[in-house]
Amino acid sequence: MIKTLDLYIIKKFLGTFFFSIVLILSIAIVFDLTEKMDDFFEDQLTAKEIIMDYYIHFIPYYANMFSSLFIFISVIFFTSKMAGNSEVIAILASGVSYQRFLLPYFISATLLFLMGVWLSGYVIPPASQHLLTFTDKHCIRFTSENVRNVQMEIEPGTILYIESFQNRTKMGYRASLEHFDGKVLTGRITADRIRYDSLNYWHMENYIRRDFDGMRETLTRGERLDTILPIEPRELFMTAESAQMMTNPELRAYMERQEARGAGNIQAFETEWHKRWAGPIGAFIMTLLGVTMSSKKVRGGMGKNLGIGIVLTALYILFSTVSTTFSVTGVMSPFMAAWLPNFVFLIIGVVLYFRVRR
Repeated sequence: MIKTLDLYIIKKFLGTFFFSIVLILSIAIVFDLTEKMDDFFEDQLTAKEIIMDYYIHFIPYYANMFSSLFIFISVIFFTSKMAGNSEVIAILASGVSYQRFLLPYFISATLLFLMGVWLSGYVIPPASQHLLTFTDKHCIRFTSENVRNVQMEIEPGTILYIESFQNRTKMGYRASLEHFDGKVLTGRITADRIRYDSLNYWHMENYIRRDFDGMRETLTRGERLDTILPIEPRELFMTAESAQMMTNPELRAYMERQEARGAGNIQAFETEWHKRWAGPIGAFIMTLLGVTMSSKKVRGGMGKNLGIGIVLTALYILFSTVSTTFSVTGVMSPFMAAWLPNFVFLIIGVVLYFRVRR
C-alpha cells in the first residue's frame, strides 16, 4: 500500500524534477531567444507567433531530450538533502528495508517512463516538424525543393533512379526503372521526364523500354507510359532526420514498408525506434543510480554528489550520441546503439545498489 512516506518521496521526486525542467529550460529559452532575436525582428514576427509557432514546440522537444539529466540530478538533489538531514537513516532505522525504501522512487520513475513514451512517440515528432519548419523559414534555410541522383529499391528487384526531382512541380528528369530477377537484369525503362500524378500513379514521358530474354532484346519507344510505383514524392526527400518527425505508428509503418521493398538503408530509422524505448527505460536506471549514489550521508553535503551526477549524466548523453553515430555508419547494430548505454549504466547502478544496501 502507498503510505505517507511514499507520497512524501514521490512529491519530492516529481516536484524537484519539474522544477529543474522549468529552471533549465527557462535558461535555454533565454539563450536561444538571444541568438535568434535578429531573425525574428527581420521577419517581423509577433510575440504570439514566436511563442505559439516555435517555443511551444521547443519546450517538449528539449525537455524529453535531457530528461535523463533532469531525473538524475533531481534524485541526487533531494535524496542528498534527505540524507544530510538524517531522514534516510531514520527511515531505515525504523525497520524499512532498502528495497522498500526504493519503492516510491520507482513509482515516480514509472510515471516518468509513461510520460517519456508518450512524448517521444506522439508529441515530439510533430513538435520536431514544427521546429524544423519554423527554423527553415525564419532562421536557417536547410531544406530544398529539389533532390538529385536518387536511387532506391522501391520493391524487391525493382530499382528506381531519378537524376533530379522538383517537389513543387512533382516532376523528375532523366529517370530509369530497372527490373532484376536475382542478379539478372530482365528489363529497363528510361525516360526524359517522370511525373507524379496521385495515388502512386506516375507518368513516364519520352520513354524507351528494353526487355531482355537471355541474349535477345526487345526495344519499345513511346511518348507516355502510365505506371503504378509504390512510392510517393516525399519519400525521395527522406533523410536520417526524417525519423524524428514520425510518430510511432508512422515510423513502424515506414520501416515495414522499406523492409518489404528489401531496402537496407534504414539504420537511422531503426535506431530512432529503439531510442524511443531505451530513453524512457533510462528513467529507472537513472533513478537507481541516483538513489544509490546519494542515499548515504557524506561529509561536505550534496555538492560532491551533484558534481559526480552531472559528470555521469554527461557521459550517458555522450555515450548515447556516439553509439547512435556508430549505428548510422553501420559499425554497430541499431539495437546495440540504442541500448548499450542503458546496459552499461545499469551494471554500475546494480553494483552501487549492493554496496549501499550492505
